[in-house]
Amino acid sequence: MDIRQLLLAAFEVEHREHIDAIRAALAGSAEARDWNDVFRRAHSLKGASRAVDLPPVEAVAHRLETLFDRVVEGGGTLDRAAEAAVHLALDRIEAYVGGLTDGVGTPMPDDALRALDRCLDSESPVPPPEETPSRAADAPPPPVTAPAPPASPAPEPSPEAGALLRVPAEAVEGLTRASHELASALGDEAAWAEGLARLTRRAADLGVAAERLRGTAKAGTDLRAFETDLLALAREAADLSRLRLRVSSAVEAAAARIAEQAERLALVPAETVFGGFPRALRDLAREGGQDITVQTTGLDLPVERSMLQALKDPVLHALRNALSHGAEPPGARAAAGKPLALGIGLDVAVRGARVVIAVHDDGRGPDLEAVAAAARRRGLAAPDDDPEALLALVFEAGLSTAAQVDTLSGRGIGLSVVADAVRRLGGHVRLAPRSPWGTSLTMSLPLSAARRPMILVDAGGATYALPSAAVERVIRFDGRDLDRAMGRPVLRVAAEGGEDAVLPLLALRDLLGRAEAPPEAGERGVGLVLRAGARRVVLAVEALREVRTHLVLPAPPIGADPEVIAGTVILGDRPVLVLEPEGLVARTVEAGARGGPDAAPPRDALGGTIGLASRSASLTTILVVDDSITTRTLEKGILEAAGYRVVVCVDGQDAIERLRAGIEPIALVLADVEMPRLDGFGLLKAIRAEESLARLPVILMTSRGDAEDVARGLDLGADAYLTKQTFDQRRLLDTIEQLL
Repeated sequence: MDIRQLLLAAFEVEHREHIDAIRAALAGSAEARDWNDVFRRAHSLKGASRAVDLPPVEAVAHRLETLFDRVVEGGGTLDRAAEAAVHLALDRIEAYVGGLTDGVGTPMPDDALRALDRCLDSESPVPPPEETPSRAADAPPPPVTAPAPPASPAPEPSPEAGALLRVPAEAVEGLTRASHELASALGDEAAWAEGLARLTRRAADLGVAAERLRGTAKAGTDLRAFETDLLALAREAADLSRLRLRVSSAVEAAAARIAEQAERLALVPAETVFGGFPRALRDLAREGGQDITVQTTGLDLPVERSMLQALKDPVLHALRNALSHGAEPPGARAAAGKPLALGIGLDVAVRGARVVIAVHDDGRGPDLEAVAAAARRRGLAAPDDDPEALLALVFEAGLSTAAQVDTLSGRGIGLSVVADAVRRLGGHVRLAPRSPWGTSLTMSLPLSAARRPMILVDAGGATYALPSAAVERVIRFDGRDLDRAMGRPVLRVAAEGGEDAVLPLLALRDLLGRAEAPPEAGERGVGLVLRAGARRVVLAVEALREVRTHLVLPAPPIGADPEVIAGTVILGDRPVLVLEPEGLVARTVEAGARGGPDAAPPRDALGGTIGLASRSASLTTILVVDDSITTRTLEKGILEAAGYRVVVCVDGQDAIERLRAGIEPIALVLADVEMPRLDGFGLLKAIRAEESLARLPVILMTSRGDAEDVARGLDLGADAYLTKQTFDQRRLLDTIEQLL
């Protein structure tokens, strides 16, 4: 399937979402209609139709957008004629898209366009309510007519109603097939279990027979029968072992295929959503008589599908904004020494734990005076002495510096759509001048999931992952090769085709808070030449494991230092931290500025400082309870490094059953709050209710840091309540030592 087919398949679903939302709004009472949302739906429908090159749909959507804009600005609604024209337009769009074959459809009737044009010519949108919102001074409200009678209210949509994903049918079919394979493989487990039970019974029977033989003198016949049964048992055990291996192999293969297919549903190349934008932008430029070039980078990067789809409209708005506000007359570009064609770029990249999408141009750059004037017209404070704060105002709804409204800009809605969508995803957006010319709009969002090539290394008895793109080369060195400069070890690294470079060297164990001296003379070491921007360092590790593409998941929510920890990958059944190259390089430089790694206590990967294990740690067992494998593995590592023995449970029910069983003496419980079956509050109540456990110290550690949650935990008898967002492992260890 080519990129246009993928885009059309996505549009097929998307246009229905917008049409259904507009119809639902019109079906509701006039007072309950959210005209801003209706307007944005028409605006998004117009942009989406342009992206897939459907001019008939775009023309109708543009008129709908204009009509709804009048309603928003006038503070009113639509009369009967206007509502009829809107419904006709939606029907015509739906029929046209439904009749597309390979991206081509029969001509759309022009009755919808004529009906909408009549409404726009007569300025049919209706009387504003008694309190009309103020308008910009340069845009007087249109004349209005009487409102239509209210219709019956539409049902309230559920909060989950908008959470839709567009997935290719073959991906769903692949996941279904893999699920059936797994179910079939698990079905063979029953045969294995039955064979195991039969084997157990026969072994018990043979044990009884052996006891009888021991007390009889009839060794002959009985012994031969016993040997025959024993041989049969051995054969059955061998058959059962082979069956178990076959079943295990089939289950593992089916589970791997399910994981692969599920990942395919979640991750897609950015091109599947953004791939049609360059052509749509060039078409817009041709219509306006402009000459542009569009360059893209990073569109092959697999990113979470839902994030890309949520960013589809914002990115298109940002590109249209770059074309509208960056365009200059050819003479002005030539006088400034620029190419005659306006250059627009779209870059997608993963940096650390974030996805960064940048839209930039080499046009005229931000017009600060126009932004300030537009802000004042809307009653906003315009700080003339702070360009960054001034440019942040362009993301306010309705603020536009365009001289007139056209198909590209003028309503001040585009960048507000960008800001709203990015904020909903937990990110931030920034507009700034670009050197030497133009403007750059950067959207930075937290990484949910992405596939990245990783190099796995061992350090301090643990495994870590580094993005392989940041590793310039792998070298082996001898401790005798090290020198010292400004009190720190350095290593001369031979450069290919150039002069040797002297680079600072620091062991990964030391950077992560596990103090370790560099290799002594005669000892061989493994180093990674790590690059971040223009800076390079040598990172000493204990061993290299492999280079492979892994699914990178978010960093653990226990206060991990974002400068150093970029996420996690799962190796088998254990999580591995993904390290941030820029943070490691900065930490190495920081260590050098202190005069070497011994000058101050090193900070570990979780943002704390490493000290000596407490005296009470020896032979002390702590129960860690958390349903997240990543969190409990990291907590277990912290506590074991401090000298404690650690037992883990997956939820509160598992923990209380283990405590009641008395398998081992538990000195303290460290529990999460939000867990299945029995949460942390329930576990705490159960512990305090049992006489044998009531005095057991309990620490709750959770992401729920609201004052009410903290008070509830302490009221139930928690000895301490720590939040994961402000987690510091030194504080955790100090708290444990005080309680013990």
